Amino acid sequence: MQSSNHPENSHAARSNCPGREAWLKGTQIEPLELAGNENLADFIDNVYARSGFNGRRLAEGAQLFSQMIKDDATICLTLAGAMTPIGMSGVLSSLIEAGFIDFIVSTGANVYHDLHRPFGFPMVQGHHEVDDNALCEDGVARIYDVFIGEDDTLVATDEAILNAVKRIDYTKPFSTATLHYELGKAVAEDAPHPEKSMVVTAANYEVPIYTSSPGDSSIGMNLVLPYLFDQPVALNPILDIIESTAIVRGAAKNGVVEVGGGSPKNFYLQTQPMLHQMLNDPSKGGHDYFLQLTTDAPHWGGLSGATPGEAKSWGKIKDANLNNVVVYSCASLTLPLIAQYALIRNRPKKHRRLMGKMLELTAQLKESAQETTIFRSDQTGAPGFSDVWDTSKG
Repeated sequence: MQSSNHPENSHAARSNCPGREAWLKGTQIEPLELAGNENLADFIDNVYARSGFNGRRLAEGAQLFSQMIKDDATICLTLAGAMTPIGMSGVLSSLIEAGFIDFIVSTGANVYHDLHRPFGFPMVQGHHEVDDNALCEDGVARIYDVFIGEDDTLVATDEAILNAVKRIDYTKPFSTATLHYELGKAVAEDAPHPEKSMVVTAANYEVPIYTSSPGDSSIGMNLVLPYLFDQPVALNPILDIIESTAIVRGAAKNGVVEVGGGSPKNFYLQTQPMLHQMLNDPSKGGHDYFLQLTTDAPHWGGLSGATPGEAKSWGKIKDANLNNVVVYSCASLTLPLIAQYALIRNRPKKHRRLMGKMLELTAQLKESAQETTIFRSDQTGAPGFSDVWDTSKG
């Protein structure tokens, strides 16, 4: 039972009703015509967009992604779930090559499983109804209906990662983007089929790939080995926060395609509170565009299902209602459709090559932060950095 003070029960809310004619000004829903819409983009615009439910949301999502591209927004793609094991590396590589993805925040698992195919290591279609005891005994791992060899795929990929890590300068701290950039360049040299790797494609176009939880994957697990043998890798996740925030701050407009949710989703969205909450930087006011492809529902309370409205309450997006679309469906269906729509409807863009601009962007962030945190302390009365940290220690 709703309480009496609920807005929908108030006289004020009822008095704001726009009237029957205003409600019925929408596009008339007619029987959908398949003929003449054989082109996928036409199908989305003229069939899905003229229907309802999540078919219409998918069309709105495809059109929003296309709008991000047309408006020259700096676009991040966040990647959760098991996307690369089912072949999405090819979809993402196509978007990177077209200049439609400027940087990525991914789970470590998606990066790791992307690295099997360039070496030709087995990752094949299996079945979700199988005896997993038998699989384990035979040295085969399963991701739903995908089978992966333990020795000939997982262990072999581990060796390839360790060979690549040897080429990195251990003496200076670096971000996960730098790790994946160097990994992509090494795989491009070592693997017989580098074109099959999203990580290689990203390295070719200097697209940063961040992992918000670097210890939660086989890549992070492999970095334990040099650490135990007194050659620790100076991976510093704090640099990920600095670099991703610097990218967002340096952009004229910001947009995101969220595949799934989880840690990658929040890691990107938190760049806005990082600016206005921690650094007192007034330059942004939230991300301009937000598209999420998810099967999660918000009422379970999980971050993956957090709505754009909820994100607005944190200052993560610019508006709770405009330029935000959530498509509640499996990304294995929606991501290829939306990507193909964007590739059909838009010309390739000039690549931003953000890895090559990172020093400049982070320097700008640092210079601004030094000014805005002092301003907050001296002018607003709110605690600044020097109030909570002994800067005399350097």
